[in-house]
Amino acid sequence: MAAITSFFSLVIAILGLSSLCLIEAQKGGFSVEIIHRDSPKSPLYNPSETTYTRVTNALRRSFNRVRRFEPTSVSTEEAESDVIVDSGDYLMNISIGTPSFDIVAIADTGSDLIWTQCKPCSECFKQDAPLFDPSQSSTYKTLPCSASQCQNLYGSSCSSNKTCQYSVLYGDYSFSDGDLAADTLTLPSTTGRPIAIPNTVIGCGHDNGGNFDEKTSGIVGLGGGDVSLISQLGSSIAGKFSYCLLPISETGKSSKMNFGTNAIVSGNGTVTTPLTKQSPDTFYYLTLEAISVGSNRINFTGSSFGTDEGNIIIDSGTTLTLLPDDFYSKLESAVSSQINATRVNGPEGLSLCYDAQNDFAVPDITIHFANADVELQPLNTFFLVEETVTCFTFAAIEDFAIYGNLAQMNFLVGYDTEKQTVSFKPTDCSKN
Repeated sequence: MAAITSFFSLVIAILGLSSLCLIEAQKGGFSVEIIHRDSPKSPLYNPSETTYTRVTNALRRSFNRVRRFEPTSVSTEEAESDVIVDSGDYLMNISIGTPSFDIVAIADTGSDLIWTQCKPCSECFKQDAPLFDPSQSSTYKTLPCSASQCQNLYGSSCSSNKTCQYSVLYGDYSFSDGDLAADTLTLPSTTGRPIAIPNTVIGCGHDNGGNFDEKTSGIVGLGGGDVSLISQLGSSIAGKFSYCLLPISETGKSSKMNFGTNAIVSGNGTVTTPLTKQSPDTFYYLTLEAISVGSNRINFTGSSFGTDEGNIIIDSGTTLTLLPDDFYSKLESAVSSQINATRVNGPEGLSLCYDAQNDFAVPDITIHFANADVELQPLNTFFLVEETVTCFTFAAIEDFAIYGNLAQMNFLVGYDTEKQTVSFKPTDCSKN
C-alpha cells in the first residue's frame, strides 16, 4: 500500500567545497538531492505527528495551493539538488552572495521569482535562521529601473533613487516586497562541487508575510517565466530539468532534481507529451485527453484552462490530482465499480476511501496525455491516510485540473523547455 506521498520538499544540502562555475558544470550537467518532508532527514520532520495529522495537513495545503493557479490571483509574468517539502511544496537549501550565505527556500514550480528575506526587514515572517544581509555580499547589486528584468517583471516599480522594486502576491495571499537585485546563487551538487551562478536575478525581500514555515527563508521559482531559476539557467542547461519523487515509504533514501545533460529522460518505457504555452507562462500546461479505468475510457471535456490543448497543469507542489467536479464524478464511479472492499469515511476532501485492514485489488488506471499514455501504479492511485484507511489520490474541485505529485511518484519526470515537452519514465526512484 502506498504511504503518504503528499509532502515533498526540495532541500539542498550545501557542501563545504569550493564552487564550480556554471560553464564547467554544463559539460556534464549537475544534480541536487531530494528529501521527503516527513523523512527523518528533513529539517521539517516532526516525529510527534500521526499519519492522519500529516495527511490532513497535506490536504489543507493542497486545496489552499489551488488559489495560486486561479487566473485572477496570478500575475502574467546541468545539476542535481536535494528536495524536501513544505506547505505542499519543495524546499531547497541554496546559497546567495559572496561569501556564500546558506538559505532554505521553498522550491516552487508554481512561481517564478527567486527571493529571500533580507536585512533590514520592516516586516518579516518568523524564521529560525539569520536574515541575508546584502551589505555583506561583495557581488550583490540592486538593479536600476531601466534594466530589462525590471521592466518585464509584473508588479515592479521604481523607487525614488531609481532602483527597481518588486512586489509578489501569491494566490494563498502570501506576499513579498523588496529590491530586485542580482547576486551569485550557489547550488550544491551531488555529482561534484557546488555550482556558482553569477548575476542571478533575485528579490531581496524587506516586507514579507503569509503561509511560510519558520524553517524557510523565501522561494526558489522553478516556473516558466523569465526570472525563474530554470529560465535564468536557460541555454546552460539546454532548458532541461527532471526529478524523481520517492514514495514516503523510502524514508531513509534521497531523490534528485537534475539539470542539463543529467536531466535527459529516455529509454524503455519513456513517453513524451507536448507542453502548451499559455498565459501566465509561469505554469506548465499539458493536454489531458482521457483517463482509463481498466478498459473504461473516460474522455476529458476540459477545465478553466481550456477544452483542448493545455487543459491541465502539472505541478510538483500539489499533493492530489484535482479534476473538475463532473469529470471526477465519472472517474470515481468507474473506480469504485471495480473495487470489492468496504467503503469508509476519510479526511475532508477525499470522497473515495476504503477499509485497509484487508488487501484488495486496485484497478489499472492510465492517464492519456496527448501522445503519451502514463500507466499508474497502485502507489500513485491510493494512499494510506491512517492505519486502517486508504483513499483515492484524485479529488474534485470546481473547474480546475492539476496533475499532482502523488501521481508522479516513482516516475522520472523530465521537462525540456526548449523542445516544449514533458517526459515520463516508470522508475524505481530509490535507485535513480
